[in-house]
Amino acid sequence: MLRPIALIVLIGLPLAALSEAPPPQQTVPRAAAAERPDGEQPADQQAAAAEADDDNVLDTTRGYVRGATEWLARGVDSWFGDKPFEQGGSVAGRISLGTLWRQDEGFDLLTRFAVRVRLPNLERKGGFLFLGRDNEKEVVSDRPDTFTRRETLRQETRDDQSFFAGLGAQIADTVALRAGFRGGLKPFAQARYQNLWALGQSNEIEFKETLFWTVDDGFGSTTALNFGHMVDPSLALRWQSAATWSHETDGVAWGSSVGLYKGFGLQRQLSLEALVSGETGGDSEVSEYGVRTKWEQPIYKDWLLAEVILGYFWPRKDSVTERGRSWALGAGIQMRF
Repeated sequence: MLRPIALIVLIGLPLAALSEAPPPQQTVPRAAAAERPDGEQPADQQAAAAEADDDNVLDTTRGYVRGATEWLARGVDSWFGDKPFEQGGSVAGRISLGTLWRQDEGFDLLTRFAVRVRLPNLERKGGFLFLGRDNEKEVVSDRPDTFTRRETLRQETRDDQSFFAGLGAQIADTVALRAGFRGGLKPFAQARYQNLWALGQSNEIEFKETLFWTVDDGFGSTTALNFGHMVDPSLALRWQSAATWSHETDGVAWGSSVGLYKGFGLQRQLSLEALVSGETGGDSEVSEYGVRTKWEQPIYKDWLLAEVILGYFWPRKDSVTERGRSWALGAGIQMRF
């Protein structure tokens, strides 16, 4: 257990030397969703926990990561005014380390980091700070979690992932703007509209439209639509779909999924999903379909979580190649702070 945590620290601390919001959560009727705390605690509870766990490596590691991030946040916030950080400032982030095996691709090791910081002086102007490390194309295009390479258990190269950081502004309840840099000094910008409507007591629908721009790929957009139905207080049915267009794609990259999500309390959740994805104008318009099941639960307190994903997929590279079959297995841990 100590070696993965040590690796997490080595990944996280260099990022703190810089100080996106964590990838958006998937929509589920609220009564059926597993609890997902933001990692923050009242100051008195934090102090009590730190004192009680001085000799615990896990608590100490988390404390160092959070402390370094807060130290950086205070410094950045001071650029925008003299309001004390304690008056509205907060830090919420997560570091994840995972591995996967896929029958048609082999093994892979994945690392991710994301932090969103509320800065009192910047917040007076409607702004916030974000940073992290993730698949840079998925971050820029704002692709929903369900259809990312991580969730579909696909390998990624080092070129696929990069560090990113920037500033955002919530200019209305449903509209947010972000601008920053990825992979060094490559600028990108986003404008996101997101809204959620309740349809009676058991249904809700969420719409999200993101316009984005990068210096390399030009303009693009991602449209996402999610529908959730609460079967009972601990069971939800969810249908999700997304379509992304950009100058670098032959057409529109699309994906759709339908699944059941069962909560067992205390952040424990089991899900079973069927999904399909493809790209219009590509070599194979339906590039893959499959099923996957995922189990999530805490393994230490409420901020160190583990997940296991098992999937079976039918991929197809092009229209002349026979569709293959592939088992896939993934596992990971996530530290929230």
